[in-house]
Amino acid sequence: MKPIIITGGPGAGKTTLLNALGEQGYATFAEGSRTLIEQQSLLENGILPWTNLPAFAQLCLELMAKQKNEALNHPVAFVDRAIADIIGYLKVAGCEVPSEFATQSAGYHPKVFFCCPEESIYVQDEVRPHSFEEALEIHRILVETYTELGYQVVDVPWASVTERVTFVAKQLALSGETAN
Repeated sequence: MKPIIITGGPGAGKTTLLNALGEQGYATFAEGSRTLIEQQSLLENGILPWTNLPAFAQLCLELMAKQKNEALNHPVAFVDRAIADIIGYLKVAGCEVPSEFATQSAGYHPKVFFCCPEESIYVQDEVRPHSFEEALEIHRILVETYTELGYQVVDVPWASVTERVTFVAKQLALSGETAN
């Protein structure tokens, strides 16, 4: 099965959902942009989205393309954000989107699972500087971007983590199929 994307605006419980899917035995791949921000923040001249978004987007593209290829080695694999997210973030910032990003956005499962930002859990930090209102706008642009790229947007209802895992599994008709 092609890699399955879990995405949405910041502060939506994506990582919690991904971790729970991992606990069910599915292969999972962490959000690459968050990892890159943490790594680049330690460097004297690190490339960060708020100082050089186009260069940071290129770093994300390389990491997410590698994740996509690695995910193909598993019967079922989930990724926390994907290449199309980079396009959305470039759009939000009013940056030019190189054509390679759209080309590289292909190859994922046709259903993309969207988690909407939830105000009750939303926390701003060094890696998530956006206000809740900005998170909602990012979410809207991401939905628009994935739709334009031909993906089927599936809204994951706000519920307990167990209920969200069950919802995703039912949508994909997964019955005990794991990475093992």
